[in-house]
Amino acid sequence: MARRPEVPDARLRERVARIDWRRVGESLDERGHARIPRLLDAAACRRLAALYEDDARFRSTVSMERHRFGAGEYRYFAAPLPPLVAWLRTRLYPPLARIANGWQERLGREPFPGRLAGLARVCATAGQRRPTPLLLRYQAGGFNNLHQDLYGAVAFPLQLTVQLSRPGRDFEGGEFLLVEQRPRQQSRGEAVALAQGEAIVFPTRERPVEGARGAYRAGVRHGVSRLHRGRRTTLGIIFHDAR
Repeated sequence: MARRPEVPDARLRERVARIDWRRVGESLDERGHARIPRLLDAAACRRLAALYEDDARFRSTVSMERHRFGAGEYRYFAAPLPPLVAWLRTRLYPPLARIANGWQERLGREPFPGRLAGLARVCATAGQRRPTPLLLRYQAGGFNNLHQDLYGAVAFPLQLTVQLSRPGRDFEGGEFLLVEQRPRQQSRGEAVALAQGEAIVFPTRERPVEGARGAYRAGVRHGVSRLHRGRRTTLGIIFHDAR
């Protein structure tokens, strides 16, 4: 039986408990993403960013230049995940699953389990057993090409990124990018500048958009614009596991 993640401090529990998930769902439907201000405080951001230097915490390190993904580096956490990351992943999944399953229904697809442990079992059956939360780091000149975080047949429809660095102080540039492609239309792009501790929730691969004949699938990719100065570190929380 999996051990329950360590519960963080009361202030974070209160912030998470006060998230307006109805607003999050409405923003995802209207704009294709949702922002959660002040999810983490500055101290928690610093602690998470500092983990980047601890090799024992990670199962894999990827050079974006080597794979032509962009310019920068990211590191996938090894199991067990850091307690704060594990708690966030476990606690944020159920309300996001309700939103995702509303999308699944509109697209005529099977629902996802309501708890993260259930999703982990589905992933394991498909041969996806490696954790996917990660830290991403960019130096001046760094960027991330538009992409989707798919690691096998199972892909939960939503994921999130949390800004750990301080815009305007630690770095400049490096906006979060989203590009949505609707059938028979030109792509629509949006750049989002996140504050320290702010999270953005966005589609992993696609989202439903209402049309004249009902809901259709709009493909979504995400990336990061070029950094002009400094260093930018973010936390990525992906809910499905990897092969």
